[in-house]
Amino acid sequence: MSVIYDRVALIGLGLIASSMFWAMKRSGLAGEVTGYARSSESRDIAREIGLCDRVCDSMAEAVEGADLVVLCVPVGAMGAVAAEIAPALKPGATVSDVGSVKKAVIDAVAPHLPEGVHFVPAHPLAGTEHSGPRSGFAELFDHRWCLVVPQIGADRDAVEKVEKLWQGMGALTGEMDADHHDLVLAVISHAPHLIAYTMVGVADDIRRVTETEVIQYSAAGFRDFTRIAASDPTMWRDVFLSNKDATLEILGRFTEELFALQKAIRDGDGEHLHAYFTRTRAIRKGIIAAGQDTDAPDFGRGKV
Repeated sequence: MSVIYDRVALIGLGLIASSMFWAMKRSGLAGEVTGYARSSESRDIAREIGLCDRVCDSMAEAVEGADLVVLCVPVGAMGAVAAEIAPALKPGATVSDVGSVKKAVIDAVAPHLPEGVHFVPAHPLAGTEHSGPRSGFAELFDHRWCLVVPQIGADRDAVEKVEKLWQGMGALTGEMDADHHDLVLAVISHAPHLIAYTMVGVADDIRRVTETEVIQYSAAGFRDFTRIAASDPTMWRDVFLSNKDATLEILGRFTEELFALQKAIRDGDGEHLHAYFTRTRAIRKGIIAAGQDTDAPDFGRGKV
């Protein structure tokens, strides 16, 4: 593919930013990629492994002259970062993000951006439990979705260019409004993460099952709860606080379903259990049919 942006700045150098860099380089999508991380250790690691063409020691230096600036920081930090980079943004530049909450990010970022700078929020639905500059790899976004969330009146050229970049990095793209995005993500990501954290916490609390047994005998179910629960705690704290309403709505529905299953087990209602599991199994088959996972024993996770 040809170059889409002459200069891209990545603010934050964790899993998503590092994967974006390698994916952009793989397909020649950016002329130069600058990067910045608040931690000097992360900047040193990035320089050591060749992450970004130029690692900068300030946000202002990183975004200077950039055609696209991507905020790859926890949701709770987005507003402060936007305020800090605003004076250094190039007129006509596009600012985007990769946060898994959109309404709160728009509210935090948009007021700080100068007139003439385009804001195109986005969210790649891809990740692993790993974090930091060394965690990224070019294939992370291949055949995964990136949801783009344009605001009313957004510049269509800017929106389409961001979508073209994500497509060039291997992703499928779709557009969605912010409120609906946050509800969808509460269902497919936020509530499941909270349930995973809870299940791992429950196992830790039940002293009749020793820690050694939990670790040694973990099969696929609990093992994958622990994989999800190993995700970055700062990021997930911010996600739940920023998407409170949608997450609480889905958790309320989950609680109702859980009570119904408890009752079926207590009453010996095998018919209810079988019908419920049959329906949920069909959803799993749909995910596989859509190419978003495989039925391999490792759940399709060849890269961890």
